[in-house]
Amino acid sequence: MKILYAIQGTGNGHISRAREIVPLLQQYGELDLLVSGSQADVSLSQPLKYKFHGFSYVFGKHGGIDYWKSLKAMKLRRFWKDMHAIPLEEYDLIINDFEPLTAWACRLKKIKSVSLSHQASFLSPKTPRPAKSEKYAEIILKHYAPATHHVGFHFKAYDDFIHTPVIRSEIRNLKPQKKGYYTVYLPALDDKILVKYLHALPNVKWEVFSKHQKIPYQYGNVKVWPISNELFNKSLENCEGLFTGGGFEGPAEALFLGKKVLLMPMKHQFEQECNAEAARLMGIPVVRQIDHQFIDVLKNWVNQDQNIKVNFPDETAQIIQNLVQNFANNEISLA
Repeated sequence: MKILYAIQGTGNGHISRAREIVPLLQQYGELDLLVSGSQADVSLSQPLKYKFHGFSYVFGKHGGIDYWKSLKAMKLRRFWKDMHAIPLEEYDLIINDFEPLTAWACRLKKIKSVSLSHQASFLSPKTPRPAKSEKYAEIILKHYAPATHHVGFHFKAYDDFIHTPVIRSEIRNLKPQKKGYYTVYLPALDDKILVKYLHALPNVKWEVFSKHQKIPYQYGNVKVWPISNELFNKSLENCEGLFTGGGFEGPAEALFLGKKVLLMPMKHQFEQECNAEAARLMGIPVVRQIDHQFIDVLKNWVNQDQNIKVNFPDETAQIIQNLVQNFANNEISLA
């Protein structure tokens, strides 16, 4: 069997999940890897067959997406050309983690494909949404990377085609302790803005990982590091809790390790608002913005216990086996 695995390169969650899935897919045939997008800070250890510009949103420094830079980075003519450059007919199975090039190429050529992603979970109406409806955001989320078959991941199995998170082996193999400091990862926020507020809690130690910083530095009780997968995993292993955005993989890994979690979803990012609502229903606190109450929110989070038990079994190998077998038999659930 010849397999194409296409991965979204915006954000770290897609690549992080792929690091776990790639070796499993290699057991079932010849595997080619495709990545489009340019905002990930982690990479695959296996060589890529295809690397495309694709579509990426650019993280801003004030809690949201920099839409102007994101718009300038879009190259529609190049997208159309790249979409037709992929020899999809050579593959027996095409798997897509929210990657739009292959998704739309398959749609236009009427080729079956499997969406294997967190975003696939939002095809179910049972997956939590914020109280305020976002009709156009729902449309974009549904059609950004269309597929014929769907396997989703979320904090809970909200529907029959949704599974609990893929927790990387490197996280499962950690021996978590609590050494009195807190880990922070907010990619859409300038560390210089964040440090000022964290410094207002002088008795609390913080380790901040920043997309906007290339050189590590320390400001009182706050250490700031450039993004590093190894350093972040080590920090997460021994921290008291994780303060992060409204992503999926980071909070899931922290919960798996028994850490407290505080979420601040990116502004005007519907998927993160949905994740935040799902987290809130689990008992995880959510802060929307940095304002005059922000310091009190941090104090309360640091001082209060958060005992949230999760069950994220190691079932990724079984999911991949079922996916390959069921796709061959045309039995994968249609969302």
